[in-house]
Amino acid sequence: MDVQYLEEDVRNSRGVEQFTCSWLPCNSSPKALVFLCHGYGMECSNFMKVVGIKLASYGYAVFGIDYEGHGRSSGARCYIKKFDNLINDCSEYFESVCGKIPTILVQLCYVLHPKLFGEVIHFYMQRIWLERSHEPKSLIICVTMIREIMLVIWWEIKFLVFRDPYVRIGHAMIDTAHTAQPAYKEKKRFLYGESMGGAVALLVHKKNPAFWHGAVLVAPMCKISEKLKPHPIVISMLTKVEDVIPKWKIVPSKDVIDSGFKDPVKREEVRGNKFAYQDKPRLKTALEMLRTSINLEASLSEVTMPFLVLHGEADIVTDPEVSRALYERASSMDKTFKLYPGMWHALTAGEPDENVEIVFSDIISWLDKRCRDQNSTNSSIHNNDKTLYEFIHVNEDRPIAAASSPNITTLSEKKKSQKTRSFGKNLIGWKGRRMQHHSAM
Repeated sequence: MDVQYLEEDVRNSRGVEQFTCSWLPCNSSPKALVFLCHGYGMECSNFMKVVGIKLASYGYAVFGIDYEGHGRSSGARCYIKKFDNLINDCSEYFESVCGKIPTILVQLCYVLHPKLFGEVIHFYMQRIWLERSHEPKSLIICVTMIREIMLVIWWEIKFLVFRDPYVRIGHAMIDTAHTAQPAYKEKKRFLYGESMGGAVALLVHKKNPAFWHGAVLVAPMCKISEKLKPHPIVISMLTKVEDVIPKWKIVPSKDVIDSGFKDPVKREEVRGNKFAYQDKPRLKTALEMLRTSINLEASLSEVTMPFLVLHGEADIVTDPEVSRALYERASSMDKTFKLYPGMWHALTAGEPDENVEIVFSDIISWLDKRCRDQNSTNSSIHNNDKTLYEFIHVNEDRPIAAASSPNITTLSEKKKSQKTRSFGKNLIGWKGRRMQHHSAM
């Protein structure tokens, strides 16, 4: 299937310009929408191009956004002042693509004042449509649009001359809202996150659980591996100075490209990506990531959406045991965990081609099944007859088709196998020697 690639810059609510891109199936309506959350130091247009093209070639509309300071977006390189900023930016852009916010209401909010959003809706719905119901609708629209144009001109002058902060917010809303496509409103919506992007995807879902139909999580950063976690004394010292020197690149680090990418050719391709950040992590960024992973680890039971989590058993960047814990502790009624023996961290970008095909085959199979099943579209499923738990330990020696065949574990069997297992003590704590930061993921 032919794939169309598009790029666009949008402005977020803080006035920061961000790069977005999309891969769309040509000449056909997409099966569903997939939204990419890339890893730390990475970006969408080059690093996640393979994911975008692959999913679009199977009929999915794929959208990605570079976080602030990442890839082709504005901002200090790989500086994360607040992890919540990433979550809010992704949520705003993803929801605008789906057409969640009516464009006309966003425009009215923009030309009047963001704080008067409720009053604008009331004005638009009652004073225009109800009080003037006897007038021709064309006249109502004409009067409304003339008023909008006049106010837009005035607010543009305020933006250019006075740099009014509220106009920046308005600009951000307009830039993102106009991308909404009517054909997308009824499509199912899936999140796709790799490494740190897995954490972003889980938190985007947590922000608005009812909006999402599922997620694909590839080696998610639900917890930084014990081998990469800093000693408590180091954390204590760094925390005391994080607000004094937040952007300093002083966190001890190790080149994760060598640890995360098995294929030597692909490893060098990542090194040659000019949009990938490969310097030492900034102090504030490292601590924000650490705090986020700890908070996520403590709230795994709050995950309610259907999800597929995939992890390489030989991953030393993010901990495969935490993906197992996510699978076992999440409240989701539909969840699948696939563990690939011998595979490393970068399952879709750093493995030999035959392994990458196995992973993509599993991802596409999972998405296709959820798109066909109209009865398990969101986290509100309560019928135990539809409950599905899958834990698959993939044998690398098997062909792709065999790797995609699930072994179904019933709920009672699952609980029985967990009787003697406890993850709490193993997942929380401060073991480890020093931080070896994964700057490219």
